[in-house]
Amino acid sequence: MAEAAVLAARPAAAAPRGAWIVPPLMVLGVLFFYPLALNARQALTGGGDIFAIDHVVTVMRTSLFQAAVWHTVEIAVASSAGCLALGFVIALILAFVPFPGAPEIARFIDTFIALPTFLMALAFTFIYGSAGVVNGVLMDVFGYELPPVDFLYSIWGVILAEVTVYTPFVLRPLLAAFSLVDRSQIEVASLLGARPLRIVRQVILPAALPAIVAGGSLCLLLTVNEFGIVLFIGAKGVITLPLLIYSKAIQESDYQGACAIAIVNVALSLALFSLYRAAARRLGG
Repeated sequence: MAEAAVLAARPAAAAPRGAWIVPPLMVLGVLFFYPLALNARQALTGGGDIFAIDHVVTVMRTSLFQAAVWHTVEIAVASSAGCLALGFVIALILAFVPFPGAPEIARFIDTFIALPTFLMALAFTFIYGSAGVVNGVLMDVFGYELPPVDFLYSIWGVILAEVTVYTPFVLRPLLAAFSLVDRSQIEVASLLGARPLRIVRQVILPAALPAIVAGGSLCLLLTVNEFGIVLFIGAKGVITLPLLIYSKAIQESDYQGACAIAIVNVALSLALFSLYRAAARRLGG
């Protein structure tokens, strides 16, 4: 009886350590790996049973696809760099240059995260477009016959819109990191004669590096896969991979080609993400 009571009081055998990874793997399998496998199968078989990469190679050899890859990388890198630079400067001002209304400004900037990206593209069109407010005022005041501001319908318009939309994704982690910086170190460095730029470089920047890595990684992934801004701005000659996927699937009904480009888009996203993380770790070290 005593032995039975002791056995009953013992906790159940602990589950194997590897068993805890099964539920998240099942969720990933249903939500990510299964759709990705369907895309890969469509790209390699066209819905049939015979695997072949001829169609994929044909799509990748086209000048339109190669231009789309170049534009995607160019826009993603430039936009992420712009987000990091602008977010770092704004975070420095909000965190270390106290002025009335700074918390309200930070919260206002955070609202950009909740806005759909195409809404920012439409706002830019209303402001900087050919018939926008800026061109209308300049044409009325100076008598221009043609709109003097025409950068919006180029790659620079897309980059500016993406920087505006995605800078809060860098700003928020930077503000959180700056709140943990020991202000006494800044005061000591200042008393020892260190200039503001040196304080930023040697005291603030090392503490902010994890936030820069996190925000930059997120911006890079978001800009590589951005679709709404590129579509609504309609920049001349600017075709990115997401826009090319849309064109292949919806306008040309070439689902095999669209799936092939989608697989390349996923691989490019992961490659750029890994490259950025490796570079950030190296700089941090």
